[in-house]
Amino acid sequence: MIRLNPDKLSVEFGDKIARTHPIIPRRYTLTHSDITAELFLTIAQKYAYDKINPNRDEVLAEWRLDEHGHYLYISVLVDGEFGLIKAFIRNRIFIQELPLALEAIVYGDQEFFKAHPILNNSPIYVKFISSYPAFNRTEYWGKVSAYK
Repeated sequence: MIRLNPDKLSVEFGDKIARTHPIIPRRYTLTHSDITAELFLTIAQKYAYDKINPNRDEVLAEWRLDEHGHYLYISVLVDGEFGLIKAFIRNRIFIQELPLALEAIVYGDQEFFKAHPILNNSPIYVKFISSYPAFNRTEYWGKVSAYK
């Protein structure tokens, strides 16, 4: 599955976030350049909304905890003011590119995962946000270890 080119990934840590802690709150904002194919990952306590472009093609992720343990919760905006046809296209692109995005998050925060190996077995859930019922859903995308 390895599709990530580490040379095209830039990682930035926000204030109050160390390379190995905390687990919660720990949020990821992944953006990219269509021109250079570079990926930009910000790891912080809050999402890096200042890095998000008007196309809204970012991937947001955060660690959450429930009665079963930790899990990685991803959210992507399939539509907003885009319309049905654009939502269909964006949905397909997100499905196609999410494995790369997940690889970038796991690779970019590799010291964190080395410090907390139990999190490698954590499930990943992806929320596709849409006003259209066919695209508005939450899916299980495997475990973190599948994206190493």
